Amino acid sequence: MKSLLALALPCIVVTIAAAQPNKKIADGLANNQAVVANGRLAGAALPSGIHAFKGVPYAAPPVGSLRWREPQPAAKWTNVRPATQFGPRAMQLPLFGDMNFRSNGVSEDCLYLNVWTGAKAASERRPVLVYFYGGGLVAGDGSEPRYDGESMAQKGIVAVTVNYRLGAFGFLAHPELTKESPNHASGNYGLLDQAAAIKWVKDNIAAFGGDPQHITIAGESAGSFSVSAQMASPLSKNLIAGAIGESGSLLGLQPLPALAQAEQAGAAWGTSLGAGSLAALRALPAQQVLEASGKQGAPRFSAIVDGYLFPQSPKEIFLAGQQAKVPLLVGWNSQESGYQGILGQAAPTAENYRAAVQKNFGDRAAEVLRLYPAASDAEVEQVATDLAGDRFLGYSTWKWADAHANTSGRPVYRYYYARPRPVMTPEMGNATANLAGGVTKGDPNAKPAPPAKGAVHSAEIEYALGNLGSNKVFAWTPDDYQVSKTMQAYFANFIKTGNPNGAGLLTWPALKPGAGGQLLRLDVKTEVVPDQTRDRYLLLEHMAAK
Repeated sequence: MKSLLALALPCIVVTIAAAQPNKKIADGLANNQAVVANGRLAGAALPSGIHAFKGVPYAAPPVGSLRWREPQPAAKWTNVRPATQFGPRAMQLPLFGDMNFRSNGVSEDCLYLNVWTGAKAASERRPVLVYFYGGGLVAGDGSEPRYDGESMAQKGIVAVTVNYRLGAFGFLAHPELTKESPNHASGNYGLLDQAAAIKWVKDNIAAFGGDPQHITIAGESAGSFSVSAQMASPLSKNLIAGAIGESGSLLGLQPLPALAQAEQAGAAWGTSLGAGSLAALRALPAQQVLEASGKQGAPRFSAIVDGYLFPQSPKEIFLAGQQAKVPLLVGWNSQESGYQGILGQAAPTAENYRAAVQKNFGDRAAEVLRLYPAASDAEVEQVATDLAGDRFLGYSTWKWADAHANTSGRPVYRYYYARPRPVMTPEMGNATANLAGGVTKGDPNAKPAPPAKGAVHSAEIEYALGNLGSNKVFAWTPDDYQVSKTMQAYFANFIKTGNPNGAGLLTWPALKPGAGGQLLRLDVKTEVVPDQTRDRYLLLEHMAAK
């Protein structure tokens, strides 16, 4: 009997020890604390009752010898780590006027994420949203108020925003980087950061009451590119339960550069900076690298087919059905680009439009005019806007939805967002709204800009995430708040169940593969409409393939 007891005691001790972390996590959330693999965090309780944990490191600072390396594990800590301040944002130039940061400056040390949760205990297993910001892969930050996770957390979701490396710091490829890499690849560091963050969430989100088996990734613009990337990559595709893409994907009209091409461009750029070796590049001050990357003639640092994150191009992966087999909610806006993208500075007249199409498309102009027709001057502005927007982001988003519907066996829900923003608040004076939501202050004697005619690029973010009140530029109306309520409800339902439909909402049908599908047109009057644009995207695709 004694020997049996001796054998049993270690098992009892181990069982009690294994149970203790969960008890600490449960107790901790009630006290604004959470225990993750690296140590204990102390967050803050918001007036709404939501717990916010900001500036949580998910990887080691990518500085010194870790500049242009795959993200490495974050160090552990022994004391309680404060998590009440957003971490620094990734190195970036001030490029977009619609970005409003709450983060603690700019730094190479930027690999932090933020968590909002309404859970009281780890056992709740709430669905998780991981959101990637937009900004062309050269700007943006998880601290921007439009991405704030409090509103989604109030809907029963554990919301996460993630910082990732940008520009030259996030996407430089170089022969020496490829040689030193255990994966025989370089570039795509920003996307590798995102993959590491998803893995961190998978391993740690239970500490915040989240369900590690129910992670939905989402993003807008470059964030939407990122979602398509993570769905395509073998590093992440098995870690997620759903995906949301707003305006854009990596399945565009132009193929992604290959590794060898990007290596040559990176090496030549380094030489132009007087840094002929990787060691010399790593020795350059971060600010010098940043400023050089923004100068005319610098390479476009973006995603590439590196052979590791992407064994093939994302488009090839989706067409072969090798992507994450998860439900997808995807769409774009009615004014992703302006008619000036086709007409330049010319007036929007039928004559100028035909001339511009002829100049841009040559012997294919007649086909373009057939699918993008403008019989009168009054029709030109919208038609040219549609054509410019399709070339900018519409095609790539359509191709993503179409390919996934054809090869995944999972539902795809497609939307078309058409709600224009309202007029600006009186405090903004005579400012002009820019394409991506930024504001330019002009002549104080100038007349205020006219109201928007369509939903510009990025306009839907605050609506979808329930954050209209964080944007003080526009005079939001009851109609705007109703549109936000509807859109956020669809998004929240999708995050929870993989289906956006629910009580009190117009039924949103899944997209049928091929022609003849339906989509949801989101506006003050939301309605289901037939897809009548497929032939436009097939034409653009056919022309790009020539």
